[in-house]
Amino acid sequence: MNEPITVSRPFLPPLAELLPLLEDIWQRRWLTNNGRYHQELERALSDYLRVPFLSLFTNGTMPLMVALQALRITGEVITTPYSFVATTHALWWNGAVPVFIDVEEATGNLDPAKIEAAITPRTQAILPVHVYGNPCRTAEIQAIADKYGLKVIYDAAHAFGVEKDGASVSTAGDMATLSFHATKIYNTLEGGALICQDEATKKRIDFLKNFGFANETEVVMPGINGKMDEVRAAYGLIGLKYADASIEKRRQIALRYREHLRDVRGIRVMEDLDGVKHNYAYFPIFIDEAAYRISRDALYEKLKEHNILARRYFYPLISMFSPYRSLDSANPANLPVATQLADSVICLPMFEDLTEKQIERIITAVAG
Repeated sequence: MNEPITVSRPFLPPLAELLPLLEDIWQRRWLTNNGRYHQELERALSDYLRVPFLSLFTNGTMPLMVALQALRITGEVITTPYSFVATTHALWWNGAVPVFIDVEEATGNLDPAKIEAAITPRTQAILPVHVYGNPCRTAEIQAIADKYGLKVIYDAAHAFGVEKDGASVSTAGDMATLSFHATKIYNTLEGGALICQDEATKKRIDFLKNFGFANETEVVMPGINGKMDEVRAAYGLIGLKYADASIEKRRQIALRYREHLRDVRGIRVMEDLDGVKHNYAYFPIFIDEAAYRISRDALYEKLKEHNILARRYFYPLISMFSPYRSLDSANPANLPVATQLADSVICLPMFEDLTEKQIERIITAVAG
């Protein structure tokens, strides 16, 4: 049987380049608490992403939780049902109430045209997601937020390095969060970051992620432990050197997929957006069962029979999970586009060292 092809595969930087940094860490015996490599990685990522202030975290969920805490969000938050569940869990942990609205078919992103109707006197923020790395319509969302005095936090977990009209999408809104999970374009094994706009907010974030300590003897707020350690920061410094090459390899794979699948009856692929520098984090396709002749789930099972382990990102909708389905805004009748996307999407394998033979095997299984 052919070797399995997983939907993603972690990028690992050359071990020989990492070892000297590990030896230095062993010699210093400084393993955490804002060490040398932690500081270097914060600076390097700020420069690479061209963002004003960035704080590292131990995973990609903690920045969402701290962003809400830093902005004192406890009321209703307008958000998307079409994402990974961590987006909404962060609201629950902060005592905030998610209000789901529908998304755009072309991108899977929050539909700005649906936002105003969902605003109530209890609304405090908007939490959109740059789904699959497609930039949200940030200018329209910001205009609505400004009109009603709302905060905007972007879940940019999929959008590492993505730019729109020459600017990082992570500079939009009051804050943006990143994930450096092992399956992401850029990883630190586990990790994440929170991006903000000013030094005072960065200081508050750093207090919140380190138990609220201002100095050795003073605690200024009830913080948590969200710090990144030195080993993962060192790993991230080495991996960052390969980010551009990784994105380019993924771009080439996306081009191959599109070339062979965009004209297959019953399959819709996402094309590049005008003015956007994409990162090709995912390659979703959407199945029209009537035209394709089999359902999305049937294709999913067929791929498994060929040892191709695709994933249905994002299915089911967050609003369908038991903690949230009782919310008024979770009614599927209010979320027709998101429901249709969730019921038709399948993400094909996408990682930088997919071989030509593997790509052909995937295309043949899908298009054949």
